[in-house]
Amino acid sequence: MATLRFTDCSNLTSTFFRPSVPSLYAAKSRHSQNPQNRNTSTGSCTFVPRASLQPHQDDQFSLSRRRFIADTAAVSLSIPQLVGFEQAARSEEALSEWERVYLPIDPGVVLLDIAFVPDDPNHGFLLGTRQTIMETKDGGNTWAPRSIPSAEDEDFNYRFNSISFKGKEGWIVGKPAILLYTSDAGESWERIPLSAQLPGDMVYIKATGEKSAEMVTDEGAIYVTSNRGYNWKAAVQETVSATLNRTVSSGISGASYYTGTFNTVNRSPDGRYVAVSSRGNFYLTWEPGQPFWQPHNRAVARRIQNMGWRADGGLWLLVRGGGLYLSKGTGLTEEFEEVPVQSRGFGILDVGYRSQEEAWAAGGSGILLRTTNGGKSWIRDKAADNIAANLYSVKFLDDKKGFVLGNDGVLLRYLG
Repeated sequence: MATLRFTDCSNLTSTFFRPSVPSLYAAKSRHSQNPQNRNTSTGSCTFVPRASLQPHQDDQFSLSRRRFIADTAAVSLSIPQLVGFEQAARSEEALSEWERVYLPIDPGVVLLDIAFVPDDPNHGFLLGTRQTIMETKDGGNTWAPRSIPSAEDEDFNYRFNSISFKGKEGWIVGKPAILLYTSDAGESWERIPLSAQLPGDMVYIKATGEKSAEMVTDEGAIYVTSNRGYNWKAAVQETVSATLNRTVSSGISGASYYTGTFNTVNRSPDGRYVAVSSRGNFYLTWEPGQPFWQPHNRAVARRIQNMGWRADGGLWLLVRGGGLYLSKGTGLTEEFEEVPVQSRGFGILDVGYRSQEEAWAAGGSGILLRTTNGGKSWIRDKAADNIAANLYSVKFLDDKKGFVLGNDGVLLRYLG
């Protein structure tokens, strides 16, 4: 039977070569490094196939030949599979720009807001339900529970909704009604007393200057202070319920079903607000100087999930079921156009802009989407598909620092 032999030009003689991935790579490496030495007696080996007929070794050579063919076939199959696996792994790694940060908190906590001290970008605070306050001093890589004695005097399980810093001054609001203030970058916090007549629950606060802040309740009351929160002045003359009762004949669809509270509220950098009604059947806007909230009919068939401001000054709008709309132009308008997104049927809950062109959207079942053209098209980041949590909020503090907040204590940190 004819057998396949390899003759080496060095000390190795007439040995059977059983291919394997390492030896194949080694042979390829030797030949590629010095092609001129392939036929010399030193440095590398020349494999010369020779056929010989040896009937007395038929069984041995037949077995060796079958083994050689089988191993060669295995190598030819394994190399593409190996290369394909490596390419897929590199693709998955390149696709994701986020990493999950594991927190030492109860798994049922819903994270609600995050902020960093402007004078110390590595020092920040993270808020959530079940009286959760976390602190970081390394830019968000690690977090530790923070205890504030003034927020633990009473037997309440606070839901801390919003936090904001301006310089070293910071503010925290929560439900039941609680207001915390710091003047030393969060090293110590004091509790500011609030009136029992406050309409609604505090859902948002913004530090606006020295000893100054702007606070919003879920009934549409907007208050401003300039003396550390000891006195507050109303920025609107009435709550949203009063406005709707007064303008119920204005043609706002769903106003008669309004329960008196907001579902979401978002503020633009220049102080404008957009809020979604509790049922999502209309929305409202307010600009500094206006005495009342301005109600608007929704321009889409499905109910509104959330609304906010784009980096260019326009609006984005999310509807239940995973739809995303962008307003036409950059000013306040009621005209929106839908943008196709790969939401897989899961609701999109929030949008955060990293720059005027790049933004991220997050939603149910770990859905994470990205746009690099201002929102005209979106691609899904599959790296978050395995996260068994709803992602509620996207927060970009600047173009290099961003976080996604979810339920069950899920926190994602932007890697850039």
